[in-house]
Amino acid sequence: MSRINTICLVVIATITSSAISAAPLSFSRDIKPILSDSCYHCHGPDDAARESELRFDLRASVFELRVLTNGAMLEHLTSNDPDVRMPPLVSKRILRQEDRQTLIRWIEQGAHWPADDRHWAFIPPQRPPVPVTKKSEWAANAIDQFIHARLKQENLTPANRADKETLLRRVTFDLIGLPPSKQDLEQFIADPSPTAYEQAVDRLLNDPRYGEHMALDWLEASRYADTDGYQNDRLRYMWVWRDWLIQALNTNMPFDQFVTEQMAGDLIPNRDFYTQVATGFNRNHRINSEGGSIPDEWIVEYVADRVETMGTMFLGLTLNCSRCHNHKYDPIEQREFYELFAFFNNIAEAGLGPNNGNSPPFIAVPATWPHLTTAQAKFIVPDPVKIQIVQTSVPRPQSGSPKTVMVLHELENPRDTYLLNRGQYDQPEKSEKLTPSVPQAIGGWNQQWPRNRLGLARWLTSTDHPLTARVTINRIWQHFFGTGIVKTSENFGVQGEYPSHPQLLDWLATEFIAQNWNVKAIHRLIVTSSTYQQSSAASRELEQQDPENKLLARGPRKRLSPYAIRDAALFNSGLLVEDVGGPSVKPYMPPQIWKSISNAAYKQDQGAKIYRRSIYTYWRRTVPPPTMMAFNASSRETCIVRNDQTNTPLQALTMMNNITFVETARLLAQRELAIKPITAAARVISGFQRITSRKPTGREFTVLINDYDAYLADFEADPDSAKKLLSIGAAPYNQDYDISELAALTLIMNTILNLDEAITQN
Repeated sequence: MSRINTICLVVIATITSSAISAAPLSFSRDIKPILSDSCYHCHGPDDAARESELRFDLRASVFELRVLTNGAMLEHLTSNDPDVRMPPLVSKRILRQEDRQTLIRWIEQGAHWPADDRHWAFIPPQRPPVPVTKKSEWAANAIDQFIHARLKQENLTPANRADKETLLRRVTFDLIGLPPSKQDLEQFIADPSPTAYEQAVDRLLNDPRYGEHMALDWLEASRYADTDGYQNDRLRYMWVWRDWLIQALNTNMPFDQFVTEQMAGDLIPNRDFYTQVATGFNRNHRINSEGGSIPDEWIVEYVADRVETMGTMFLGLTLNCSRCHNHKYDPIEQREFYELFAFFNNIAEAGLGPNNGNSPPFIAVPATWPHLTTAQAKFIVPDPVKIQIVQTSVPRPQSGSPKTVMVLHELENPRDTYLLNRGQYDQPEKSEKLTPSVPQAIGGWNQQWPRNRLGLARWLTSTDHPLTARVTINRIWQHFFGTGIVKTSENFGVQGEYPSHPQLLDWLATEFIAQNWNVKAIHRLIVTSSTYQQSSAASRELEQQDPENKLLARGPRKRLSPYAIRDAALFNSGLLVEDVGGPSVKPYMPPQIWKSISNAAYKQDQGAKIYRRSIYTYWRRTVPPPTMMAFNASSRETCIVRNDQTNTPLQALTMMNNITFVETARLLAQRELAIKPITAAARVISGFQRITSRKPTGREFTVLINDYDAYLADFEADPDSAKKLLSIGAAPYNQDYDISELAALTLIMNTILNLDEAITQN
């Protein structure tokens, strides 16, 4: 770039910055987050930490003390005297200079503080009008009209539509977690119909692989695993709940029903075996089985885990911050945490788990459980003997076999719930017994709802609840675009980020409810929008202006999930075994990987099991699958709804040397060699297209074919090295092929698998 162009960019940036600084400030968007971050620590909701009677979380306190109008706040912001300047050094809070200037400008503009100063996320969403845009030919649905209106404000225009190859690859990965087959791609490219894309979307939404893919986000958030965690990390058997989840997603169970069955499937009037299995969601937490542990302490930990998980998944709030004291930022009192705690404090469970196997309450799983008749699915009560054992506080319990699944069941005699001082299990404040209730700031309670988990589910899915629909829509948006409309999808509280498109978020939330919580309908709405179908290519200027693509002036570009990376390699090679459901399987992993936890070595499965989809991979919490962790999977110890991505050398080493990827490269090479007669050049092009869904450029092809020729010469000179390479993996290599050609093409396929484009959605 020339020096003149650089100067022009600097001038443009300066003008843009000045225009932004002169724009009117929004209290909710611009001011409240600063007050929360820098002032609430000493002047917020927590009584114990508050330094004076001034509370910046309450409008009445600020105006009663007149700190905005008497010059006090301005003096504290502008003074150079360390004894006057706020925040004080001893608080260890940092107020960035740009935030300090924003507060000063806000005061100078009149310090507008709306009468209804509730945090935006605690106000029930109201359906906003859809903006009218002139570029109606671009907008495919309401999503596009909201996006286009915002782009117009920023003097931006949408990107062109992505090419057909990119588009089909993007939506296929997003909906089923696999790349399009070569046949699907060729048919789609050749189809001139204006509805070809919509037809492809409908086909993918009805593909049984949809449920397997969409279940992964829920598994990570619900902390699903095949072991208990802690110490020796004992075994458990919860795969039946995982399979229920896949089935619920494939049948498009309405989300309100989906939530209700998982929270209270044992309490609903029409309960049956399946609704009871659904409650396994709340048994996915870690369980301690160490003999010296105190059962009462761990019961408290399990209940607190359920409160925290519910808060993250459905409310987008950090409820656990109020376990030991009033929340320092959000209007949630410690008392309210334990009132939520009371909903889950009546589960018939033991504080300590068994040595191995399921911890009660659990139910037996019929051999034909996916296909039970109505009579066979009749509600099953957990073994009363085991419930009695739990109620008498015997420290075990008898363990459930692989033919059981853990569920929820209410105790006949409810446990008493008290506020716990500093969150300690043995420090209850017994001055007042607490009953199940919800935080006052988050929405009202209908007195017709029962004060149990069923009532809690009704509250979460009520049409005027301010958070559940918003939080869920935001995670759906995050799934397709990589970043949510609220970037901090785990935190919709005052410390979370303000929505990039608040009106769009509320429109989608109200649309979700209006569509009777139809998840597939929302997925279809998003992927058929012009916003989603844009090319992800961006100019340098646009990348500088909007590096995170928050404005969506281009299509989404994101790395594949660790599960999709492995599954795609297996799929393209022809190795993927697409059996649905069943016990978890143990694919390739280092044989000594479990030695640090137990004396038993990792026993890899054989045959078809090692080529199952990654959703079925055995998950040991203390030693999770290393390939998945290398690409930033959740460890599944706690509820995680957003994984930060890293780029490390270990990822490249994994793609180059892991048995799975070396073996799939060989099988990819064999697939291309099976197509005869054909040249080496054609095989390279075909393999590249199979992996990336496009043909290589001239330069890319030249590099690859030159590498192939060099590898071929090396292997012809050293056939033993070729045999050694071809022997990696359980699947035998096809000895009908020339070993030098097969080995050389294997390295080319391995190279292509390592391309950024191979593990990225453009």
